[in-house]
Amino acid sequence: MLNFELHNPTRIVFGRETIGRINELVPSGARALVLYGGESARRNGVLGQVHEALGSRVVFEFGGIEPNPSFETLMGAVEMVRDKKLDFLLAVGGGSVIDGAKFVAAAAAYDGDPWRIMETHGAAVTQAVPFGAVLTLPATGSEMNRGAVITRKSTQAKLVFSSPHVYPRFSILDPTMTYTLPSRQLANGLVDAFTHVMEQYLTYPVDARVQDRISEGLLQTLVEIAPQVLTPDENYEARANLMWSATLALNGLIAAGVPEDWSTHMIGHELTALHGIEHARTLATVLPAAMLVRRDAKRARLLQYAERVWNITEGSEAERIDAAIAATRGFFESLGVPTHLRDYGVGAEHIDAVIAQLEAHGMTALGERQGVTLDVSRRILEASL
Repeated sequence: MLNFELHNPTRIVFGRETIGRINELVPSGARALVLYGGESARRNGVLGQVHEALGSRVVFEFGGIEPNPSFETLMGAVEMVRDKKLDFLLAVGGGSVIDGAKFVAAAAAYDGDPWRIMETHGAAVTQAVPFGAVLTLPATGSEMNRGAVITRKSTQAKLVFSSPHVYPRFSILDPTMTYTLPSRQLANGLVDAFTHVMEQYLTYPVDARVQDRISEGLLQTLVEIAPQVLTPDENYEARANLMWSATLALNGLIAAGVPEDWSTHMIGHELTALHGIEHARTLATVLPAAMLVRRDAKRARLLQYAERVWNITEGSEAERIDAAIAATRGFFESLGVPTHLRDYGVGAEHIDAVIAQLEAHGMTALGERQGVTLDVSRRILEASL
């Protein structure tokens, strides 16, 4: 196991009817900004519950945060925070809204060009406006981590930043908030959480047995609950397990003491920025292709993954690895998520542009051993078609 430090100050409030706890979690004298995405947050009553819990506090709203939150949109919220002298943010939504709140929190307190936050991947952040979150879409784990992904539409740049200053002070996780979600969003959440685990698990062995078993348990749980999650029934147990799995997949626990990959995400980000493909669906296309292209480098972990997650124990090593890759692709397809770029209108003629964007953003040596060069990324994209 590698050396590590683990620090996560986010307070999790989990369970039914927990939105009312906002009243005790937000400072009584706060001047707050509620950030959200679409009007569904108002129609399904979540915003109403939030306002009721905030009581007599001074509260402003900022809506319209996109599924891939944009710098241009978020700067409107930054200006509102500054103009109205607001001192607390509350994100109501999924990972995109929470990511957006992290950027607003950092940018509103930043003296300089806020895009520097993204260009330095968060190193420029020295303080941030405090914020909390009400999670309505389990997927990204942003409710309990320090990272965010923001897109600048004018340059088609989709970058990551991370800072200890943007951990949520608290996150409300009420699984009943997922009852009105369409199956497409739930399927995306399953894929997102699954791939987050894989980016931290499918690397190389370092004898981190606890992290391995937790990761394998999360993967098995996601596979097991997927059919119940995608039914129209209000299955509290399935939604609760999805919500907690997605949080644990990216709150730092399974990353402690292990190498991490993240090349699938970096390639996927460029596909989203250039072609507007939903984030989880880029992961569903890139991950199986990356497993195929990098099978030699990941041989030991692929064999462990095959046995422990999919119970694949018979056949040659090559056959077991093939079966594990096929099982992964089959799982995504079973959720109604296509796993080939051609399904999204992306062909071989688009690969050069993706590679150019990776190069422009310095993504030229990705992966757990920095072995994913632009040539390897090209081969992965070709295998994704």
